[in-house]
Formats: sequence, C-alpha cells, structure tokens
Amino acid sequence: MMRCILLSAMSLLMSSAIQSQSNKVPPFKITQADGKVFFAGNLPLGKPIVIIYFSPDCEDCQQLTKELLKRINELKNASIAMITSQPKDMVKQFIFKYQLDKYSNIFIGTEEDSYFVGKYYKVGQLPFMALYNKNGDLIKIYNKEISIEDLLIHLSAL
Repeated sequence: MMRCILLSAMSLLMSSAIQSQSNKVPPFKITQADGKVFFAGNLPLGKPIVIIYFSPDCEDCQQLTKELLKRINELKNASIAMITSQPKDMVKQFIFKYQLDKYSNIFIGTEEDSYFVGKYYKVGQLPFMALYNKNGDLIKIYNKEISIEDLLIHLSAL
C-alpha cells in the first residue's frame, strides 16, 4: 500500500515537472550542415526566440522562409532556430538555396530521426512555429496559418 502511494506521488511530481517545462524552450539538439552539434542552450541569451519546425521540400515551408527573409531586418533582434528531421544533405541544399548562412541570428539543422522537437510540440503539419520571449517563456504557437505580420506584432511587444 505504502509503495503504491509512493509511486503515485513520484509519478505526479514527474508529470508536473514535465508540464511546468512545456512552456519553455525545449532542450533540443540539432546537427548543423557543417556537422557541428547545436543545442538549445547555445541560443543567445536575452533575445526572443522563434522556433520553426519545417521540411526543406515543403512548399509552405519554402514560402515561409521567403517571407521571413523579406522581413529579416525586423527579425534581427530575435534568434531563429529552424529545425527539421530531414537528412543533413537536404539542410545544406536549403541553406544554399536561401543563403541562410548569411544571417547570424538563424540557426538551422536536423534532429534526424530523434523527432524530439516534433514530438515535443505534437507537430501535425508543416511549417510549425513557436515564439518565446527573452526568458524562454512561450508566447504563441502557430500551427496552421503562419502570419509574419502577427509574428512581428508579437515580437515588437516583447
């Protein structure tokens, strides 16, 4: 009996700890095109964070990237982490196509087959985007229609 109570209490504590972290930037790990590993903890401190889950061959993801790049000057004070589960070669081609290596605030890579970020957010369709403030607190999730205008409005309020 005491063992059941103890196990129930431990389970409750663990689930509340996980739930309390669900509004924070997930502790992701991605492999960048150059083979270097990049961790969520490597994101610059004190800046809003935009996490984009995408696929290089997704037309909507490509369109989102084009729209972001058109407004990149308005996004320069945010860190943008672009994460995919596709192979590193596809990431390299995507970076080259959009010249993403020119932007010091864009961090792009693959989580390959771990699908940690996809599972963390329960991503159902691509692209997916989450906005966090400079303290890493979740501000907004964009699941379906991603509006760059809305993103910029929320960023300017941070």
